[in-house]
Amino acid sequence: MPAMLFRQFLGTIRTYGLVRKNDRIVVGVSGGPDSVALLYLLARIRKDYNLTLHVAHLDHGLRKSSSRDALFTRRLAEKLHIPVTVSKASASELSGRGSPEESARNARFKFFFRVARRTRSRKIALGHTLDDQAETVLMRLLRGAGLSGLAAISPKRKFGSIEVIRPLLESRRRDVEFFLKRKKIKACHDETNTGDLYLRNRIRRRLIPLLEKEYNPNIKEVLARTAEAIACDYDYLFRQAAKQAQATGAKISLKKLIRLHPAVQRLLVRLSIGRLKGDTRRITFRHIREIEDLIRNRPCHSVVNLPRGVCVAKTRDSLHFFRRKK
Repeated sequence: MPAMLFRQFLGTIRTYGLVRKNDRIVVGVSGGPDSVALLYLLARIRKDYNLTLHVAHLDHGLRKSSSRDALFTRRLAEKLHIPVTVSKASASELSGRGSPEESARNARFKFFFRVARRTRSRKIALGHTLDDQAETVLMRLLRGAGLSGLAAISPKRKFGSIEVIRPLLESRRRDVEFFLKRKKIKACHDETNTGDLYLRNRIRRRLIPLLEKEYNPNIKEVLARTAEAIACDYDYLFRQAAKQAQATGAKISLKKLIRLHPAVQRLLVRLSIGRLKGDTRRITFRHIREIEDLIRNRPCHSVVNLPRGVCVAKTRDSLHFFRRKK
């Protein structure tokens, strides 16, 4: 089984081209089983690929044991002779919008990117597994999501000059745990994972076991493959919409827009909003349907108001995206 995890790890790397010779990689390590296993596996191929690794750990301070995890990670990196950066999140970093978990996740990502830029690393490796993928698909389905959301976690994703990679995304959590057990490698355990306070935990502890028992014992693999298929389809649609977006600015010809397939049309609208707003968070399906109604049914000079002061106005021959003046 330990050899199986290594084969899966190498297979995912080769399938998606996640690691190249001479890569400089920041490894996000929480101290938990998945990220610890990832670090050991990357360390194992370090010489073969001539990798330069750097461990990054952010102590978010949300749990009593978080300082223990930080110390564990530092000692683990030293044991493997890998440079490490450990930092503690400030109160301001954790006071963003959304839940404390979401704020902590955002702070962690920003920290990883800071470390990557400082160490001149072009890649950030994270320890998400197939189980995380299945849980994410279910969580987004329950909350409501389009193709982009249901594509869930990507094996690799580019953010400017830095790429986030997930070499364990095709590996099961149980295989990770067996690998650590057989290799006698210790890891930290997050006590919040055993409760039912968070939706992900309830999905992991209640819903998935029910689906495995009553409907399909391979439900995790099914959900992960579904996400993979959706991601491929979404990528094609996104590329088509991006081509259209390149030829438009803050105004889109109504005649041109109406000729597009609805799937491409919706993505073009989202891209236009994102270009103005900076992202498409809080832009729901209801907002998109309202803009579609604006295009087809409402009179000229009608306006749809969106979150963060973004507006979409209909003129005689175009759709105009702009920010409302304060």
